[in-house]
Amino acid sequence: MEAKAADKLPDSASQWQYEPKWDGFRCLAFKARDTVELRAKSGKRLGRYFPEVVSMLRELKAREFVVDGEIVIEVNGSLSFDALQMRLHPAESRIRKLSAETPAKLILFDMLASPDASLMHHPLSARRQVLDAFVKSAGHTDLELSRCTRDLATATKWLGESGRGSTDGVVAKLLDDEYRPGERAMVKVKRLRTADCVVGGFRYLANAREVGSLLLGLYNDQGKLDHVGFTSTIAQEDRSELTQQLEALRSPPGFSGKAPGGPSRWSTERSGDWEPLTPQLVVEVRFDHVTGDRFRHGTKFMRWRPDKAPEQCTFAQILRT
Repeated sequence: MEAKAADKLPDSASQWQYEPKWDGFRCLAFKARDTVELRAKSGKRLGRYFPEVVSMLRELKAREFVVDGEIVIEVNGSLSFDALQMRLHPAESRIRKLSAETPAKLILFDMLASPDASLMHHPLSARRQVLDAFVKSAGHTDLELSRCTRDLATATKWLGESGRGSTDGVVAKLLDDEYRPGERAMVKVKRLRTADCVVGGFRYLANAREVGSLLLGLYNDQGKLDHVGFTSTIAQEDRSELTQQLEALRSPPGFSGKAPGGPSRWSTERSGDWEPLTPQLVVEVRFDHVTGDRFRHGTKFMRWRPDKAPEQCTFAQILRT
């Protein structure tokens, strides 16, 4: 069961339950006797990467269940998406080492089947009661029940605190709704903020000699320009003129600090293919989440800022607020 994006939270408290949108890996966990399986939304098996979660669920007294939740890893008191990403694709020995150093846990927010029966067609309010009892009876510190509220003011406060750290927004669910797999029957709202960034480079479209995306930078405490993300929401009618403007500004290095193309979880086969620019242009972009000192997702182009000096574009704009 998935969520559709919205600009604001639905405000009928008698119909909706609000929950934090945790900053982790969505996971369905299945147990049948001694067999435990973890699945991502894509259907990908996750058990290999989180053996400590598999072991924890296998040890529970309940022998059969299906639960829906989020795999998270806490580092220094806050959830770390980077720590989760480090689990993907490394050697088994590396996974074992990481699972001991930074163990993952499972935050649960729904239950699809209990040891007694399928709960798919039960309303959320009933499923939540069963899930609450399940987590309490498990009594395991690495198995948590997601907090929830029916109070819009509380949910709005959670939304204001999201975007950097443990949560990625707020999810609203209908209390009377059954579990509808594959449908966007929930509502998700993220905290959207804006930042002024220096355009330190650009990439061409894959199949044309026109700008495809702008590479964004912010100045760090040492006065170096670090690459922090990109925006590709450029109007088609603006591409030709903008390409000419950018090509006239081509000059290395573009980014004097962290540059695109370095080893990271964002790297792609085209990550090293970019054009450096004189750090002169400033653009305002809208973003939803910051992790690892950069924007988690692509940003939305808002407007050019010719009134803003590049040196004013610092990390202070995107620090936790």
